[in-house]
Amino acid sequence: MAVTKERIINAVFEQAELSRKAAREVVEKLLTILKETLADEKDVLVSGFGKFQVRRKRARRGRNPQTKEPLELRPRRVVTFRTSEILRQKINGEEMDTASTDDFDSEDKTRGQNRIKSG
Repeated sequence: MAVTKERIINAVFEQAELSRKAAREVVEKLLTILKETLADEKDVLVSGFGKFQVRRKRARRGRNPQTKEPLELRPRRVVTFRTSEILRQKINGEEMDTASTDDFDSEDKTRGQNRIKSG
């Protein structure tokens, strides 16, 4: 079962000891920041979680699956997500490697990514 926005709001309400209204505002503001950042084609890197990136796809030839007629797919932007090593290990039930704090390879770190930091 997918975790809905409402469930996230309830978890923030319960765990952060905020009012339900404040929890909703925090979650809504966070999602707004993420959407605006991605709409501006900037990466979002959340340490220990992962990296959201906007990638451009070129126009390409495709096929209508029902009629089998060829068609031209227009260029578009898509959002991709790459998990951090920490999250990947947690998902796979592996022990955390505390010696390695690198979430991403050195190439990602040198690009001057926009980061959302807590605090």
